[in-house]
Amino acid sequence: MTESALISKVWNFANVLRDDGVGYGDYLEQITYLLFLKMADEMSKPPYSKKMTFPRIKDTEGTELEDGELCDWETLSKKRGAELEAYYSQMLRSLGTEKGILGQIFTKSQNKIQDPAKLLRVIDMIGKEQWTMVGADIKGDIYEGLLEKNASDTKSGAGQYFTPRALIQAMVECLAPKPGKKIHDPSCGTGGFFLAAYDYIINHHSLDSDQKKFLKNSTFSGNEIVAGTRRLCLMNMFLHNIGEIDGETFISPNDALIADEGIRVDYVLANPPFGKKSSMTITNEEGEQEKQDLSYNRQDFWASTSNKQLNFLQHIRSLMKITGEAAVVLPDNVLFEGGAGETVRKELLKTTELHTILRLPTGIFYANGVKANVLFF
Repeated sequence: MTESALISKVWNFANVLRDDGVGYGDYLEQITYLLFLKMADEMSKPPYSKKMTFPRIKDTEGTELEDGELCDWETLSKKRGAELEAYYSQMLRSLGTEKGILGQIFTKSQNKIQDPAKLLRVIDMIGKEQWTMVGADIKGDIYEGLLEKNASDTKSGAGQYFTPRALIQAMVECLAPKPGKKIHDPSCGTGGFFLAAYDYIINHHSLDSDQKKFLKNSTFSGNEIVAGTRRLCLMNMFLHNIGEIDGETFISPNDALIADEGIRVDYVLANPPFGKKSSMTITNEEGEQEKQDLSYNRQDFWASTSNKQLNFLQHIRSLMKITGEAAVVLPDNVLFEGGAGETVRKELLKTTELHTILRLPTGIFYANGVKANVLFF
């Protein structure tokens, strides 16, 4: 199958399922699970022969059943009908309890394709291709295309996790990252900044074997607290040949703002979540749920505030090495407020070379048409 035909086939089936009530986001998640299993199966055979240990079906308490079937592609691809649906749901639940990238990919996973016939068609579509033989750029194009379709679906609200790729590329080109340097995104979403930086380094430098290894396994790190979005990020990067199928994840599920974890990097690229307030939901004495503003009490912060953007900006400054550089998207005029905004602005100007504030056109983001700037420092 040609590259364009393969891309078209995967995308067209998304439209078929959408008519059955399966949104782009749900389809994308199922593609993530199945692609991972199929590629793991391919890599366990010649010429790769890289064995991965998959668990057997587990009970609801997370204990492997002695007579349980293996949670792998070979077993899945032989199932049909109601047996397929039952096994697939059990398999997803079981894999979600594993450690490392395997457990991260399948965290809180569920079967969203309830029609066994449609599920079998998706499995057959993936099963007919040798995905390890398909170029990383082609797999990436398929996956990025689905991510963009999902982001443009206003009902899903997924646009907040998808920064327009033209903006990402422009920010990366301005920073011009070099090989052998560490790149971090404290709110990485589906990994767009990582992929653009990866492509930039590949296309602008001739890398030796050590630099290629560093780029694949040691360059990128980040945080993403939304389990489904982190899953998409991990798979997106894996399909672009970043990281190992059986390696540890470099995308932390922890809230980046909670504490300074001691990470110091050469480049920070970020589009932190928009929203003036950080908050958490609690249950009050009357048993009703209410939201409380959340301020982060960190000694390395210049100002204590519940303003999410100001907290991310302070955190990003703490991540940077002395020679570090950053490109950060922030809402329009967030630095020109009084109070905490004024304090952060003065300290940023004092401790960094804030050399550019780029005002972006209205409507460049999918969510709410928020005006935004990019800060380079």
